[in-house]
Amino acid sequence: MFDKLTKQPVDKIMELMQLYREDSRDGKIDLGVGVYKNAEGVTPVMRAVKEAERQLLESQETKAYVSLVGDVAFHDAMIDLVLDGAVPRENVAAAATPGGTGAVRQAFELIRMANPDARIFTSLPTWPNHLSILDYLKIERVGYRYFDEDTRAVDFDGMMADLDGLRAGDVVLLHGCCHNPTGANLNLTEWQRVIDLLNAKGAIPMIDLAYQGFGDGLDDDAAATRLVAKSCPEVLIAASCSKNFGVYRERTGILMGISADASKTKLVQDNLSFLNRQNYSFPPDHGARVVTMILTDPTLRKMWVDELEETRLGMLRLREQMAEELQKLTGSNRFGFIAQHRGMFSRLGLPSDVVEKLRKENGIYMVGDSRINVAGLNAKTVPILAKAIADSGV
Repeated sequence: MFDKLTKQPVDKIMELMQLYREDSRDGKIDLGVGVYKNAEGVTPVMRAVKEAERQLLESQETKAYVSLVGDVAFHDAMIDLVLDGAVPRENVAAAATPGGTGAVRQAFELIRMANPDARIFTSLPTWPNHLSILDYLKIERVGYRYFDEDTRAVDFDGMMADLDGLRAGDVVLLHGCCHNPTGANLNLTEWQRVIDLLNAKGAIPMIDLAYQGFGDGLDDDAAATRLVAKSCPEVLIAASCSKNFGVYRERTGILMGISADASKTKLVQDNLSFLNRQNYSFPPDHGARVVTMILTDPTLRKMWVDELEETRLGMLRLREQMAEELQKLTGSNRFGFIAQHRGMFSRLGLPSDVVEKLRKENGIYMVGDSRINVAGLNAKTVPILAKAIADSGV
């Protein structure tokens, strides 16, 4: 049997991580992997998470299964965090999942069950795993223009022109905030125009919300998602707790299905339970329970919000420092977009040969399309990266 298997395509980010580990040079810089790191290069356990886990250790008396879709208290807490009353609770079905990736996978499975002919429109570019999962599931995908490589901003006219080709029942995958991999986001006026087009075409929005709190703040980062939720008759939302709670290895995510008609909620909920049963039965609970404790305890919540804000502002300072350093070294504001982008990522617009040169000559690791993880920098490494880019002659 095994001799019938074929070698799978190499994951470029995983390959980059391996090259980084094998590099023995001091001062190497990892800007590839999409994990938050502090100034010391550590992905810390947040203070509120540590305290919640301490309380949980003292109080938890069983490790028995919860339910196929996880704890309802987790659903309620996350629906409140993401939607904040944008739609009635009875209109939202939900299922806990193994991380945001699990939520994305279950959403794609649900779409395929509901409408095997649905096409899923994805931004150019998007997170590579979106495309990989869609291809594995043999779901037709259509790319829509999103990022202007010249201006390093959203190509909104191109996006709208491509979405004009939607058919009723198609799904449009949108990043709720902090677009990965570009860092370029729609403004609320543009979001409203997208919503109007989707509703006119009879298409369904699916939102991947992986970075709430990392861009402009918890509420501002959720504003577009809330606008979509209250404006469209059916919406899917895949949300992750990996980044904003720092619980990467706990695999904590949630899939929400919103219906304008509350009578459909039970049907959606039944199908989410079915999908969980087919894929992994009961979802992980530890991270979900910790998140629930934090969101429902005023002291823990304040502790978490304060640390999350420190994290967000730290990344903004790095963006501003990077833009200023490059302007000083190049005499041009062509990299000013770095300060305007939001979240962990920006795509710098460097040719692939320059990216390779930075790795070989400077020990600076970034994805081949020049996407960098801003959180992989600190105040000391920003000037090193800026000088390497300026010296490359781009």
